[in-house]
Amino acid sequence: MKRRLLILPALFLAGVTFAQQVELEAIEKIKKEGLENSKVEEIAFQLVDKAGPRLSNSEGYERATTYAVKQLSDWGLENAATEPWGEFGRGWEMEKSYVAMTKPYYMPFIAIPKAWTESTKGEVSGKVYFLDIKTEEDFAKYKGKLKGAIVAIKPTGTQEPTYEPDAVRFTAEQLHGMEHPAPRGNSGYTPEMIADLRAARALAQKVNEFIAEEGAALIIKGVNGRHGTLFTSSPRGYIKDTPEGIPELETAPENVNLMARLSENGVEVEVEAEVKTRYRTDDLQGYNVIAEIPGSDPTLKSEVVMLGGHLDSWHGAGGATDNAAGCIVMMEAVRILKATGLQPKRSVRIALWGGEEQGLHGSRGYVKNHFGDRETMELKPEHEKLSAYYNIDNGTGRVRGIYLQGNADAEPIFNEWFLPLDDIVEDRTITISNTGGTDHQSFDALSLPGFQFIQDPVEYRTRTHHTNMDTFERLELDDLKQMAVVIASFVYNTAQRDEMIPRKELRKVE
Repeated sequence: MKRRLLILPALFLAGVTFAQQVELEAIEKIKKEGLENSKVEEIAFQLVDKAGPRLSNSEGYERATTYAVKQLSDWGLENAATEPWGEFGRGWEMEKSYVAMTKPYYMPFIAIPKAWTESTKGEVSGKVYFLDIKTEEDFAKYKGKLKGAIVAIKPTGTQEPTYEPDAVRFTAEQLHGMEHPAPRGNSGYTPEMIADLRAARALAQKVNEFIAEEGAALIIKGVNGRHGTLFTSSPRGYIKDTPEGIPELETAPENVNLMARLSENGVEVEVEAEVKTRYRTDDLQGYNVIAEIPGSDPTLKSEVVMLGGHLDSWHGAGGATDNAAGCIVMMEAVRILKATGLQPKRSVRIALWGGEEQGLHGSRGYVKNHFGDRETMELKPEHEKLSAYYNIDNGTGRVRGIYLQGNADAEPIFNEWFLPLDDIVEDRTITISNTGGTDHQSFDALSLPGFQFIQDPVEYRTRTHHTNMDTFERLELDDLKQMAVVIASFVYNTAQRDEMIPRKELRKVE
């Protein structure tokens, strides 16, 4: 729960040492710069609207890295550059996408090509086939009938009206529950349920292989979502030498449900569609953006405090909340540190990661290149020099606290650092819990202190995470300003602290 400063700043300052007073004054400078002279809207325009979708190794990703390197350099950071982390694979560009139902009447559909999908052979049109395959024996009734066909796959889940708001903030009670998490029980899945899920996944893979072998012209798949929002996905087609597959369009589930109802009631359905894409194969390397504020202390400047977020996105929209938001915040945080004239003792290094959406590739590659191999736990000298890594990747919602990732020794430190921020961090919470699915895990895997902040959900899970609605309008600019102030404060405090952030016990190789 929130711990408030209940005394006036002047009285508070009177009770601390001169060194502590200087740091509190630094935090006030950070707050003033970040809240009164913010540049988050300008950064957001550049990363979201101007760069566009930032699929890894795409032209949009390259536009974003070019902007970030130049902007960080212009703010006075040093060694700003794109740094290769290893081989990623093919880039991919979407040049045309169109699909509409033409029979029994005309209706345009909301749809996006699956990332790394192939082009159709020009415009394709014709009857839509729904496959009813529940066992491998069902393949026989479609054998030899799908050459050049348009195949539709019904969505799972339900698309009925919703009665809860899409955008929410954490309540004080919810945050308090995070402070005292209940012991984790089993997943709730019985062995039989797990076996059924695995069997369904295996059958779905065989269905895809069968459709490709039969030479279908196009797959139209109803995906998760509702009310015009659809959640995008991808095959592993970015890997070099991936075999050619069937072009695939992902469409709003309501579109496929419509065609299915018509077809099931004896009404013939036809569509027309065209997908035009191309691959980028000249450079298969993956790249991160790296820049530094060199430390000012002769002894401590060899030690590093890192902050970052992933710059890549999916392709259905501008990737505003996933994760331009995190990169906006981190770029703004280092801008604040430079603009205030503060001189961190340790070096501060920002990293904007690539390849996160395909498996944390950029941060994992960076960690392996600089700190050590998580498979063998063979460590590099730089491993001793990293104090902490701070990450943002849960959307546009303001900071409400921090996940300790099991690092209990960090709690009293972070609790102290939140105190001067309690006027902008409502009901803030520090939880011992882990959170996953993003780049701090690459550091945590080597027992390096890596932290993700607790953020208000807003519309992240309901509307924006991997969807066609992840646009500039989904950004809460005031929340981004608050986040940047919190991050800048934590980074500065970490850089100034006499000791590095405590570490968990080094993980042993099993």
